[in-house]
This record gives sequence, C-alpha cells and structure tokens, in this order.
Amino acid sequence: MQAKTSAPETITVESPVVACDGGGGALGHPRVYLNMGDKTEIDCPYCGRAYVLKAGAHGHGH
Repeated sequence: MQAKTSAPETITVESPVVACDGGGGALGHPRVYLNMGDKTEIDCPYCGRAYVLKAGAHGHGH
C-alpha cells in the first residue's frame, strides 16, 4: 500500500518576490527566492508550495 501524500500548501502573498525554505526549520530545504515576474503565482521547486499574489497587490519587486 502506498503512503498518502497531502496536497502542497497554498500561500497568498503581497509581493511577487517570495522566499521559501519549506518551513519546519532544519527539516525544510535551502532558502530560495522565487520571482513571479508577470505571473500571479509560482510553485516552489523544492517543496511544491504554491504562492499566489493577492488580488490588487502591486507587482513591484525589490
């Protein structure tokens, strides 16, 4: 029998540039910075978390 996997977490953000470390402290993954560019969402390549830009948020990164 295969183990049941849960769906990745979805996080609403106010900036198109986000940092993800997988949460969980030492059990996470290396911190990566993700830039949505012209999109309104992006998935972390390590843990699969989905980051969605909040409606009405300005798409200005640093």
